[in-house]
Amino acid sequence: MRAVPAVLHLDMDAFFAAVEQAAKPSLRGKPVVVGGLGMRGVVATASYEARRFGVHSAMPTAQARRLCPNAAYLSPRFGVYREVSGRVLEILGELSPLVEPLSLDEAFVDLAAGEGPVTAAGARLTGETVRARIREATGLSGSVGLAGSKMLAKIASERAKPDGLVVIEPGTERGFLAPLPVRTLPGVGPATGAALRRAGITTVGEAVVAGEAELLRLLGRAQGAAVHAMAHGIDERPVVAERDAKSISVEDTFAEDVTDRARVRFEADRLAERCAGRLREAGRSARTVVLKVRRYDFSTLTRSETLRGPTDDPGVIREAAGRLLAGVDTTSGVRLLGVAVSGLADFTQEDLFAQTAEARATEARQTAEGPVVRNDVPERIPDRSWLPGRDVTHDRYGPGWVQGSGVGRVTVRFERPDSPPGRARTFPADDPALRAAEPLPLGTAHPSSWSEGPASRPKSRSGAEEFSDRAPGTSRP
Repeated sequence: MRAVPAVLHLDMDAFFAAVEQAAKPSLRGKPVVVGGLGMRGVVATASYEARRFGVHSAMPTAQARRLCPNAAYLSPRFGVYREVSGRVLEILGELSPLVEPLSLDEAFVDLAAGEGPVTAAGARLTGETVRARIREATGLSGSVGLAGSKMLAKIASERAKPDGLVVIEPGTERGFLAPLPVRTLPGVGPATGAALRRAGITTVGEAVVAGEAELLRLLGRAQGAAVHAMAHGIDERPVVAERDAKSISVEDTFAEDVTDRARVRFEADRLAERCAGRLREAGRSARTVVLKVRRYDFSTLTRSETLRGPTDDPGVIREAAGRLLAGVDTTSGVRLLGVAVSGLADFTQEDLFAQTAEARATEARQTAEGPVVRNDVPERIPDRSWLPGRDVTHDRYGPGWVQGSGVGRVTVRFERPDSPPGRARTFPADDPALRAAEPLPLGTAHPSSWSEGPASRPKSRSGAEEFSDRAPGTSRP
């Protein structure tokens, strides 16, 4: 552990929801929930305004709607989130060459690898400067923790939320950790926490008092030793600039449980193709194929098969997923299906015998009968249009975003990231003047287009401008 708080952990506050609020002035200060919008959808991020109602990430969207019916429920825009995350990482990269991204909204920085010595006062100033620069560049807030290890820096940033900074200075680690719940320690999940609670250990300080021998008895050698070290603030993990991906995966949650075996196989084949595509885009190959099946009762099964050598062949991956699926009973209904590959390598082992049975059978049929047309595969359901939050543009009114849609209509709020809150208008869903558009960058100034001019605004009988605050069939955000 460092003798100075040289490890910085940045965690952007309610990142996805905050990006949407920054891009959509009418949503600022209001509850916003980003995630899957169907009955099977799950919350990815909730703004702090929505969290006051009990909404949190990983909660079913249906439950979130019951808790906070007046929130704006938006589909994710990952392209925008990646672009903003890139700006944040550029700022962190100016501090040190050792930046370890954990996700789009979270990263470690080793300040000791930067220029000049690190002191407690200097680290605090750096943390404040980083937060100010991020706000200036993106309009978003982030919480910063500074400590002598990665574990402590991450705990510090959690304590700093939202929009704060906490520095754990050397020598104060034990006192800082002692009153915290033992579940605060990384790796202490529900099962470990329950085992400790049954022994009367509920805080980190109580884990220290219990001693290593008692923790080993309660949790086993590996877990007990890890909890003992973490309770004393010990974490020797270095900040690693390049985190090599260990796996690549894709999965889909279905709107309704799928019971038809042919449909399940079709979906598995499609997911395998997508997974292989991502594998090739990354320039990698894989040795192991993994199938994930979540059934109607939420029970989840995983099956894996290790190939004779690394491959990026979609046919090989598809056939392996099919063999794994053949050993799983799906007659009661499949809620979620996923295909992943692991054991990644930078090369592909050519194997003349690794041809799939399907490819061989198809070739034989084509030779004997001509091209084979598959009529037994269910038709792909088209993607839904006009998802809430989607970027659009109108030939007359310019850029905006979908506020809601239904019964053949779509309501669009016309505003820009740095404009005042915009007006909402409703159009037929098939209006040829309305189309999807690329997102506007945060911070892009368009002062001349903040208003549409009197001629374009419909007047009510009283002369006031008319506009709709509601999407058809939706509640006000």
